[in-house]
Amino acid sequence: MNRDDILDQLEKLIQLDVDATHAYDQAIKNVNEVVIKDKLIQFQADHRKHIDLLSAKLLELGGTPPELTSDFKGFLISGFTALRSLTGSKGALEAMESNERLTTSRYEEASKLDFPVDISAIVRANYADEQRHLSFIREALPTLRK
Repeated sequence: MNRDDILDQLEKLIQLDVDATHAYDQAIKNVNEVVIKDKLIQFQADHRKHIDLLSAKLLELGGTPPELTSDFKGFLISGFTALRSLTGSKGALEAMESNERLTTSRYEEASKLDFPVDISAIVRANYADEQRHLSFIREALPTLRK
């Protein structure tokens, strides 16, 4: 994988995590169960950590990290999450399940790319975080009423 390809992939992953942090803002506002809300806050912090780690690697390679604002796709994701979250905790978690399926899938794809060893380790760790997020959300959903 050449430098430009690495930079492009890192930018895409950073933007994915930026969009996820904004979606979590919407969900957290509308979840009433303390245990679930606390987990969502932790998951949002994981996404911020992903942004920091990947941005540091991008800078090391001479790239410029994307702004911490949503792109068009991110606005759609946040809007979808905001609308679903208006129905309460279950709607918020259903929206976040959809969002985490997307981030998990993207990180799975990225984990198979030929990154340098240090970046590959970060991507694999981030992928493990995404799997943990999705697993918790899927376990929590049946505990909530409509």
